Amino acid sequence: MSENIERKKVTTQTFLSMKQKGEKIAMLTSYDYSIAGLVDAGGVDAILVGDSAANVMAGYDTTLRIGMDEMIYYAASVVRAVKYAMVVVDMPFGTYQGDPYAAVKNAARIMRETGAQAVKIEGGIEIEESYKAILSAGIPIMGHLGLTPQSVNKFGGYGLRANNHSEAEQLVANAQLLERLGCFSVVLEKIPAHLAAKVTKELSIPTIGIGAGNECDGQVLVFHDMIGINDAFKPKFLRRYANLADTIRTAVGSYVADVKTVDFPNESESY
Repeated sequence: MSENIERKKVTTQTFLSMKQKGEKIAMLTSYDYSIAGLVDAGGVDAILVGDSAANVMAGYDTTLRIGMDEMIYYAASVVRAVKYAMVVVDMPFGTYQGDPYAAVKNAARIMRETGAQAVKIEGGIEIEESYKAILSAGIPIMGHLGLTPQSVNKFGGYGLRANNHSEAEQLVANAQLLERLGCFSVVLEKIPAHLAAKVTKELSIPTIGIGAGNECDGQVLVFHDMIGINDAFKPKFLRRYANLADTIRTAVGSYVADVKTVDFPNESESY
């Protein structure tokens, strides 16, 4: 029996089962049909349609610039390609903070119009009512603590978070809160590895790390960073598994040269 036949669709319950069995969760971002199909075939457990699309797809300087219509477009494209991985969609900035009614309305729209399995939102106790409202509608939530990019203006940058006692205590409390509220997992971004390990050990729901050490229950990276398309971004936590920026530039250069010298198309490539 082939590997594809043996694979089953990943769900929130799969995540919990993997945590209980000690099986690590592999997650990557995707934003379009073609790449999502390749990422899914590669065996990831989950695909995040991240608001990082604002950076890598649209060229914005922060994730704050992307809206609901854009996220729904990207997410629906991804879902159409995916057979096995669970698809989680970031809720954009301003669509869930402050107004629980608007939060559940926007989350429901994402689920209805994309076919995704869950949403992801950033924050803890300060948006507790939004968590409650969305979860009460039967919509699974992946939380996100630590460095929360939608709060970049509050933090004044993208530096390490929870590296002092009071902030670390608050992060632990927020992680425990998200578990109590009913989130099925939580992303821990750019926090000390020992703190991520503590949170992972204390929670019964999976933790997904990015710049949070190797003791989280899983890991997530931005596809364009991991595959070397975005070669200008070089944080400490990133491991590049390919260098496609050079490959693409070389291929384009070869194509241009062949066109200029009338080497392409040749006789066998013509009708």
